Amino acid sequence: MNPYHIALTLTPGLGPKSIRQLMDFCPDAEELFAMSRPQLTEIFGKHTGVIEAILHKSMLPEAEKSIAEAEKYHIDILFFTDTSYPQRLNAAGCEDSPVLIYLLGQCDLNAERSIAMVGSRKATDYGRTTTARLVEEMASDKPLIVSGLAYGIDTAAHTAALAHGMPTVAVLGHGLDTIYPSQNRGLAKRIVEQGGALLTEYPLHAEIKATNFPARNRIIAALSDATVVVEAAERGGALITANIASSYHREVFAVPGRLDDSTSEGCNNLIANNKAIMIRNAGDLFFQMGWKNTFDKHRHKEQQQSLFASLSPNEKLIVDLLEQNREMTMDEIDLQCELPLPKIASIMVELELKNVIRCLPGRVYKLS
Repeated sequence: MNPYHIALTLTPGLGPKSIRQLMDFCPDAEELFAMSRPQLTEIFGKHTGVIEAILHKSMLPEAEKSIAEAEKYHIDILFFTDTSYPQRLNAAGCEDSPVLIYLLGQCDLNAERSIAMVGSRKATDYGRTTTARLVEEMASDKPLIVSGLAYGIDTAAHTAALAHGMPTVAVLGHGLDTIYPSQNRGLAKRIVEQGGALLTEYPLHAEIKATNFPARNRIIAALSDATVVVEAAERGGALITANIASSYHREVFAVPGRLDDSTSEGCNNLIANNKAIMIRNAGDLFFQMGWKNTFDKHRHKEQQQSLFASLSPNEKLIVDLLEQNREMTMDEIDLQCELPLPKIASIMVELELKNVIRCLPGRVYKLS
């Protein structure tokens, strides 16, 4: 890790957006710290505090100390120009993403698919069960599951991902030398041990502040292709994450809840105000994202096999015909089926009600 990169992030007056712009102008951070006052004045103008800090290299000792401590605890420090830095944080519209992150674990932050799962800390059984089911339905495709290690929905998402051998990243609002809430230390340990990671923009020993947690939500949103809000009250961190994700032009999904349930009021409002797409299962999410969902295919096939097993001999006869011919009109079925036409019509209605077949325009039938 380059200490000059860390020193830039410690320089008073330099934020993520200005550092990104600065590195476009001068890609070599060490070269920047070797510049003269006139050269720095040409770059920073009247920002004398930045100029003085760079001239005196006052941040370098702290930067070098950070590197030494990170190596001691096997923590990776990634600058936004590193290839292993999550490139979704560098995408257009994410200029406020941190330029430096601290990572504990070996997870691929640039996985092909990444999904944030967020919701209430005071989750109900419905919320926790729904979260676990959604994650299970995604398991065969193994997207990266991103959340914040908080109580409730976050904990349910991380736990379900681990149970199904999926990669998961917990984005923290503090340094990696502590875990908050402390009751999730065991979960954090399992995340790292099972191929996931803990990620934060805060250095070791950073003070834990309440404002850190809304700020970390922007990382959760930026790390993900889609944000799923499972259960959320009218106000809360999950809605902050959803709004940020929308501002980053990422898809937002919400699981509906009962109209009289305050714990789902936030989700219902997102859907009602067209700020989120309603989903009932992972198949809905994958369809909206244009992704193929292996689980959905397997589930559909299993459902069909289950239905076919309960068909009557006459129903099975018509299903076999449709399997062989893909699409058939009623007349074509009548020609190939040794049954009276009224009987065939009755069977077709039954098969439609069982969702085994579909009737297309022109009274053309095919298997569902």
